[in-house]
Amino acid sequence: MSARMLIALAIPAVLALAPSSSTAQATATSPPGSTRSQPSAPARYPERPVRRDIPMTNTIRRAFAAGTRDSTGRPGRNYWQLWSDYKINARLDSATSVVSGRETITFRNNSDSAMGSVVLRLDQNIFRPEAPHVSQMDALTDGMRITRLVVNGQTLSVTDTLGNPIPGSRRRTTPLSRALKQTSARIDLPTPIAAHSSGTIEADWSFQVPRTDGPRGFRMGRWADTLYQVAQWYPRVAVFDDLRGWDTDPYLGNGEFYNNFGHFDVSIDVPAGWIVGATGVLQNPTDVLTPTARERLSHILESDSTRTIVSAAERGPGKSTAAGTNGRLVWRFVADTVGDFAWATANQFVWDASRATIPGRGPVPFNVMYLPGHAQAYADGPHVVRHALEYYSKLWMPYAFPQLTMVDGPELGMEYPMFIMSAVFAADHETGHEWWPMMVGVNETWYGWMDEGFNQYMNILSDADREKKPYTLDSLGTSYGRISGNELEPPLMWDENYAGPFYGFVAYGKAPLMLSSLGGIVGDSAVWRAMSDYAKAWRFKHPSPWDYANFMSNALHQDLGWFWNYWLFTTESVDGSIQNVRTSGRRTAVTIRQSGQMPSPIILKVEFATTGSAIRPMANSRMADANTAIVTWPVDVWFAGSRTFTANLDFGGRAITKITLDPNGRFPDRDVTDNVWPRSPAATKPTGRN
Repeated sequence: MSARMLIALAIPAVLALAPSSSTAQATATSPPGSTRSQPSAPARYPERPVRRDIPMTNTIRRAFAAGTRDSTGRPGRNYWQLWSDYKINARLDSATSVVSGRETITFRNNSDSAMGSVVLRLDQNIFRPEAPHVSQMDALTDGMRITRLVVNGQTLSVTDTLGNPIPGSRRRTTPLSRALKQTSARIDLPTPIAAHSSGTIEADWSFQVPRTDGPRGFRMGRWADTLYQVAQWYPRVAVFDDLRGWDTDPYLGNGEFYNNFGHFDVSIDVPAGWIVGATGVLQNPTDVLTPTARERLSHILESDSTRTIVSAAERGPGKSTAAGTNGRLVWRFVADTVGDFAWATANQFVWDASRATIPGRGPVPFNVMYLPGHAQAYADGPHVVRHALEYYSKLWMPYAFPQLTMVDGPELGMEYPMFIMSAVFAADHETGHEWWPMMVGVNETWYGWMDEGFNQYMNILSDADREKKPYTLDSLGTSYGRISGNELEPPLMWDENYAGPFYGFVAYGKAPLMLSSLGGIVGDSAVWRAMSDYAKAWRFKHPSPWDYANFMSNALHQDLGWFWNYWLFTTESVDGSIQNVRTSGRRTAVTIRQSGQMPSPIILKVEFATTGSAIRPMANSRMADANTAIVTWPVDVWFAGSRTFTANLDFGGRAITKITLDPNGRFPDRDVTDNVWPRSPAATKPTGRN
């Protein structure tokens, strides 16, 4: 293991206790050969053993041993990842709402081992009635119908229902036709794909875009036959990585995605007069846009003003778009180094556009497309999108893509590279996803907190900045104490597909509480700097939780193994309290207790009488104002195993009127009323726990 490792991987020292003198004497005076049982002292253990290392699974151990991950939290010297290129030609039949397509995927095996199989993602099959889901689907379809499948030049029978082996395979497999009806299909390869070589897949397929009659779509959908949001819409190669090989987790609905980065060249055939917004950059504007629209677009980067590219009055072939051939137009988009591709189209889209100025890059265009009746609802959309692109570029790293498009439709909040389906209220959040997972390619299905949770945290900062108000992360950390102990809550390291009724909290809610707590230890701005460096180190790569935790500890120059263990791998809390306060002369002794398993630093806010002797600051204190001091003891005071600690205060004799433990509410606590001395007469302890 690297000597640079900053996460301690040693088990906390066990307190070695010698036998008591009475036991030693009894042993010494027993007659030789005596069989009488000897008295012994009861074993003594720490009141609270504190685990200070990060649990290591076989997966991450193998990655460290192979050198693909580094114990500093950075990509290892042997890091690799799959790369996949897509050439897709798709067509929308608005009369039937069917999207049909033909694609060629070229994927490069950058690993050091041969691939004996390939796994396809077929997300549209979640709409099949028999597909497993975590919740009831509002719309059902026949899923994805694959009519042609060619792997490395060999045509496979997609109608095989007898369970025959794939030609060339030595073992029997799941019938291909059955596998192709699931959201994940493994295909055995007649000839393995050698290390550092490429494979190809060709497929013809079609599906019906599900109609949305409820309040919102399911990550996509359509309104009647006039507006379509299309996502998870093509067969794609699953991730093959150094941690688990092929990613075979099913798509069940809640847990989201884990995608390879690659290059997309996508042509979309739609009726003339329909406007298309998509991932990537439009390659043929002269073929699909009117001269008026092209001229308006040419001025977008000149200022922050919002320009209308296509108005509500400009509808139909020759007005909203070019006239087309045989009543249709083909829009071609190209996107490089992205993990996915999504698009939307409508025959009534109003198209507005503006710019965001990205630090270090300059102006980048963005588009907002919405129905005429929703003009008021989307009026603030450009302001929100611009602020998010600029703010997160400053906070983490510059927005890397050449454009962003936001579209109206039944899905009110879903993200894809360079493309968000969003109402304005969710636009900041969805734009934030362009950083995680679109630029930092985390496994959202396994570790949603590295995606949704980080996003929720930074949304707090962005919302405050947009409204020109101070941000507040206080009280977030302490609030976890009211949740800890609920048997429905799994640890953050639990696969999100199986997070159960607490999925929302585990994926979205807990990480902001964790990062609030981390900010209480090292300072919020230090957290932001470390996360910015982490984002840059893993830009367009696939970090794991161990990489994140190790990187943050390294960047913050602290051994935070204890912190990551308790927040990521357990559901424990701190449960701190002030047990007793005794004053003798000019000194005051404050007894602090932590009843939970998770340790935390001790932070006391000490308030003094407004008159009296001079206040003499302590070595581990700072003056918040003329009559208030903040005193801190590091978390190390708990590592010996005690549950109580006596904080000795000596400020020169000035009378202390009030003491508050964890005054900013950064550490998980079930009952904050016992954090204040003197106790309020009305303060009562809770009668039960969740």
